[in-house]
Amino acid sequence: MATIRANPLPKSYVAPDAPAFLNHLRLTIHHEGSFTKHDDYMSKERERLEQLASSSANVEDDLGVGDEPETEEILSLDPKEWKKQDHYAVLGLSHLRFTATPAQIKVAHRKKVLKHHPDKKAHEVLTNPEKRRQFDSADPQLLEDIEDVSSLKSKTKDLKESKFIETFAPIFELEARFSKKQPVPMLGDIDASKQHVEEFYDFWYNFDSWRSFEWYDKEVNEGSDSRDDKRYTEKKNKSERARRKKEDIARLRGIVDLTLSLDPRIKRIKQEEKAAREQKKLAKSQPASGANTPKGKSKAEEEAEKLKKEEEEKVAKAEAKKQKAAAANAAKKARRAQRAEGA
Repeated sequence: MATIRANPLPKSYVAPDAPAFLNHLRLTIHHEGSFTKHDDYMSKERERLEQLASSSANVEDDLGVGDEPETEEILSLDPKEWKKQDHYAVLGLSHLRFTATPAQIKVAHRKKVLKHHPDKKAHEVLTNPEKRRQFDSADPQLLEDIEDVSSLKSKTKDLKESKFIETFAPIFELEARFSKKQPVPMLGDIDASKQHVEEFYDFWYNFDSWRSFEWYDKEVNEGSDSRDDKRYTEKKNKSERARRKKEDIARLRGIVDLTLSLDPRIKRIKQEEKAAREQKKLAKSQPASGANTPKGKSKAEEEAEKLKKEEEEKVAKAEAKKQKAAAANAAKKARRAQRAEGA
């Protein structure tokens, strides 16, 4: 097979410089050797690249926020009354509220600043984790959606079993945001297992909430340098926060109690457990009684009925005792917390 032998390049050989060589080719091929045409082309190319770089630098993902319609109410807000405002609505984040990320808050604020430079308080509150937690605890939209026990009782007075889940599930989904422990067990479906139901009520009867009420604190009178005024105001605020916290705990506890009392799954689970026990006892009594005679069957049925009645009474007493103990523990915790707050 023939081989090709390449001669080495002479020492005097110089490789063409890439930019200069390309410009030479461009000049001779594209611009017919005209330096004027070549210079015009290079000038336009520089302008095009600069514009492209500038537009790329200015393009920012708006994260789909800050474009909500602004109502007359929003536009007429007084910056001095910032504590009474809905800061999510001010920044165009009312569709996200407590789920808005720091990046979305930043983008929404920048859009509003570019448009008409709103009061900076909304941005200041929502970018400070502690202040945002306080605002989320008193979110005006939340106050519209949140349920109290008395209104819930009237709504569920004649509640059908088929409507139980769709009535109560959204309530617990709304309250779950305040849990220090995550994830939070939800109500589940109508066919949920005994384990799921028991874990759900165990969690919510021991609900540990981070919700606080500093947002409602009263400010010290402007211009007052009196330490007594400050101490008095701080003491009043502390007492008011403790009162609101106690009421919120009792409100949620009342919702859980009402849910438990109307939960059709509790009745179903108890019936299944009773049927299983009766079946087990019946199976044990049949061999001892002899044959499957009508008389023997009747006796077994009477025995099962008697046991069922005793079991129902026992369960009812245990349930009443449990609820009474739970209520006493809750009251005791509240008193302990109030004493700690007042100390």
